Amino acid sequence: MEKENQQAELIGAKSHQNLNTRHRKLAKDLFRQGYNCSQAVFLAFSDECGLDFKTAARLSSSFGAGMGRLREVCGAVTGMFMVAGLLYGYSDPQDQSGKTAHYQRIQELAKQFEDKNQSIICRELLGLGAGKDSPVPEQRTAVYYQNRPCEALVENAAAIMAAYIEGQKLHQQE
Repeated sequence: MEKENQQAELIGAKSHQNLNTRHRKLAKDLFRQGYNCSQAVFLAFSDECGLDFKTAARLSSSFGAGMGRLREVCGAVTGMFMVAGLLYGYSDPQDQSGKTAHYQRIQELAKQFEDKNQSIICRELLGLGAGKDSPVPEQRTAVYYQNRPCEALVENAAAIMAAYIEGQKLHQQE
């Protein structure tokens, strides 16, 4: 509980920074604390999404390392998509235009990530072979952070999502 309170304070304390910088740094800090890539991105936006920290952490916990270390879609990308769904998604299954607009949004976010990182697939981003990985997560050591691009990927996903949110706010003001 104390750690969750500290995280909530960290989120609130950073509210004076611009959205992009604040969320990029927060996502990186959360990843460095040991949260998986999906959690790091999603938790960085939990305040905007209206979710408490623990619920957001649990909700996004299955998607790290390309969906539970299956090495499929990058968890940072999935975290970004979850934020987009909560903020801009549709809820009426009959809303074809809402579905179309949301899928268009998701494809655009994916394209921005892919343009910057050459893929949205975890195993490709990490240079791994085909197939799933062991379910046992690797220990977070200095060597882990030095050899993996995950920290930068988390920052990229948070920056893309923050820029999208800022763009939506500007568009609404027009």
